[in-house]
Amino acid sequence: MVREKDERLLLDEVDRGILYMLQENARTTTHDEISAEVGVSPSTVRNRIGQLEDAGIIEGYGPQIDYERAGFPLHVQFVCTVSASERSQRAREALEINGVVSVREMLTGERNLVVEVVAVGTRDLGAITEALNELEMTIHTSDIVTGSYSQPFNYFKLDSDEKKIGVGERHK
Repeated sequence: MVREKDERLLLDEVDRGILYMLQENARTTTHDEISAEVGVSPSTVRNRIGQLEDAGIIEGYGPQIDYERAGFPLHVQFVCTVSASERSQRAREALEINGVVSVREMLTGERNLVVEVVAVGTRDLGAITEALNELEMTIHTSDIVTGSYSQPFNYFKLDSDEKKIGVGERHK
């Protein structure tokens, strides 16, 4: 169960198993399937998911979109610099630009914002670039994204013998 220790939230094996399965496919994985995998009842899975959401560990559920198939053939990543003191504010403002789908802040280094955008054509891309410039972002690179791959974080995967630790140390 989620519990707090020194301002950190600690997860037990059940929580980690639930998170792993939700990362694999939150859309179609049922509470019964998760229950069978982590060894608790479906109602416990439902309660734990609610606790993970309330604790802010699960922030939301979203689809993975193939933008090109959806009619947006240009998928571009901009690497930018903004003033460190304004980084978070500029990131939020960039999300208001039509076509911006994500912004990631980098803690260190000059290039401290990565802005991901989608567009129908170069005219749209030009408008997005101009809007980023108006936010006083220096654009260092813009690269066309041709593929994006991800996987569940293996720290949450339960091994039958619990000997494979993965990244960091598991908290018990």
